[in-house]
Formats: sequence, structure tokens, C-alpha cells
Amino acid sequence: MTTGRLSGGQLTVLILALMATGMGQSLVFAILAPLGREVALAELQITSIIAISALVFALASPHWGRLSDRVGRKPIIITGLLGYTVGTLVFTSVFSLGLAGILGGTLLYAVALLARCGQSVVMSATNPATTAYAADNSGPEHRTRTMARLGTANSMGTILGPAVSGALATFGLLAPLYFAAALAASAALLVWRQLPKTPRRERVPRHLRIRLRFTDRRVRHLLATAVGLFVGFSGIQQTLGFTLQDKLALNGIQTAQMTGAALMVSALFTFLVQITVMQRVKLEPGQFIRLGLLAMLCGAAILASADHFPLLALGMAFLGTGLGLTMPSVSAGASLAVSAEEQGSVAGLVAACPAIGFVAGPLCAGALYQIHPTLAPLFSASVFFVVLMLLVQRERRGSAVN
Repeated sequence: MTTGRLSGGQLTVLILALMATGMGQSLVFAILAPLGREVALAELQITSIIAISALVFALASPHWGRLSDRVGRKPIIITGLLGYTVGTLVFTSVFSLGLAGILGGTLLYAVALLARCGQSVVMSATNPATTAYAADNSGPEHRTRTMARLGTANSMGTILGPAVSGALATFGLLAPLYFAAALAASAALLVWRQLPKTPRRERVPRHLRIRLRFTDRRVRHLLATAVGLFVGFSGIQQTLGFTLQDKLALNGIQTAQMTGAALMVSALFTFLVQITVMQRVKLEPGQFIRLGLLAMLCGAAILASADHFPLLALGMAFLGTGLGLTMPSVSAGASLAVSAEEQGSVAGLVAACPAIGFVAGPLCAGALYQIHPTLAPLFSASVFFVVLMLLVQRERRGSAVN
């Protein structure tokens, strides 16, 4: 694979593609809690839609990464964006029928879950192919910085998504979702017209494709860390709307707007960290990861005691800071640990980690929230603490061996 540097045009296209998916996902996260309650779904039903579809995403993502090794990155990126577009339209139409009273109860839940899972199968193609494209075109000395820039793109999307969600929610809870579909379609058109293809000579033939596993000794600690931090983060994120609505006595549209504002605070700090610390401070990926987990632990502890919006926003700022430090470092560390021929495979595994986290996190936090609201952030704090301690112990064992 090529190991030069991404051109400005290539990087811009990749950034815009990831911004589109980041905005779309943050729109869904901001809208789904109040939207689900509007159609009389229970908290656990709402969070399980995210959790089960995330499992589908996690299972599909590595396959798309390996396929991009063989057919090239560009067609896989486009496939994911178009799948996101169509899937969002179908998902939105299901809730439109629910709001109209045509679908309801268990049938509405089942159809919404099926629509979201179908969307997840295809939209999981974009992230691993985009990451692998960047890895193909960046040398080892630039890898961490390049991955941080892609992380910044996703963060920009999650900043803009809640802001757009809050503005568009005044036109109805479904308006932000239609916007997300249009945005993904525009990104697919941009990639098709502007992103150069992977040269045929650099594609990996079918019989030479390398199938990495989550248990690969080179990357398993990084993958486990990413899963753990997203178990904790998704638990907070998916119960955030319930927390705001219940503590501040908000209606559906107000909840969407306040949830969007809180998520925007988190994404803003992720963005700031990635354009400052990650670009200028030279630390090993493992050091960034430990600092990030510590910040997320502080954020979860603050959220457990938050009883008004400013304190809650402070907790989200710590969470955003932690994400900004950890995920680019996980991507860079995994990319540097494998060969050029394995970039698509490892990118698929890394892209699956957040989705795996979103399987357990929302289900556990949603169930605990129904027992007592404080239990959800406390669950996340405990997850961050355990992951951090495991990494510290691993480092100590490595030092002892050396």
C-alpha cells in the first residue's frame, strides 16, 4: 500500500464524509429518547434499538474493512454513505407512522428495530474504509496525527449535529432525521466525484487477504480498551435525554434541544483536544489513552451528582476531552501495530469497537436507569475505572519483563 501523505483534497473529502456520518449519528442520539417517548416506547426499548443495531454494525464492519482491501476503499465508502441515506429514510418513515398512530406498541418497536439493523449492516462500511484509505496514504511518522484529524472530522460532525438537531426540532422531531439523510447522500456524491480510486495494483487479491481477529496479540488490548470506553460512554449518552427530561421537566422538543446542547459540549471539547493536544503534544498512544480514560472517569463521576444543566455540561466536557484523547490513539496504535496489507482488516476491527460498546452500554444503563437514574453514570464510571486499571497493570507487567 502507498505510504505517502494524504493530499489536501483527499483529506478534505474524507473529513466531509466522516462529518456527514458524525452529524447523522449525533442527530439520532439527540432525537431518539424524546421521539421514542412520543410513540410510547419504554426506556429499555429505546436504548435496545441502539444496542442491537450496534451489534449488527460491529459484526458487519470487519467484513467491509476486508472487502475494501480487495475492491478498493472508494466504492466501500460510497456504499456506506448510500446505505446510511436509505436506512435513515426508512427508519424515519417508521416513526412517522408511529406518530400518526398507524403503528404502535410491540409492532412499532419491532419494525423500527428491523429498519435500524438493516441500516447498520450497510452504513458500517464507511468508517473502516475511510480509516484504511487514510492509513494507506500516510507514513508511520504521520499516522497518529492523521488519525487525529479524522477524529476531528467526526467530532465536528457531532458538534454540528446537535446544533442542527435543536434548530430543526422546532419543525418537528423527524425533521433532523430527514436532514441527516440528505447530508449523507451529498457526501456520497462528493466522494464519487472527488476521491481518487485505490490503484488496482495496490489492492489485496482475495487469496492474500489477511483475516485479523479481535484476539490478535498485537492489537487486542487496544480493541478491548475501545470497547470498554464506549460501553461507558454509550451508557451515559443513551440515558442523557431521559435524565434531562426527568430532572428539568421538559417536553419532547425541549428535551431534544437540551440533549443536543449537552452532546454539543462534549463534541466541542473532543474537537478542541484533537486540534490542539493531539497535534502538538508528542506522547505515545498508550499515554494518551490513559489520560483520556482518567478524564472520562471524572466526567462520569460529575454526571452522577449533577442536578442542573451547568454541572451536567461540565461532566460532558470531561467525557468529550477523554474521547478526543483516546480514539485517535487507539486507531493510530492499531494501525502502527500491523502491516500495510492488514490496514483494511484492522480498520474494520477498530470501527467495530464503538458499536460493540453500544451493545452493552445502552442496555445496562437503560435497565439501571429504570431502577434509579444515578445508577447509569455510576455504571459508566465503574467501567472507565476497570479499563484504566487493566491498562496500568498491563504496562507494569511489560516494564517488569523488560
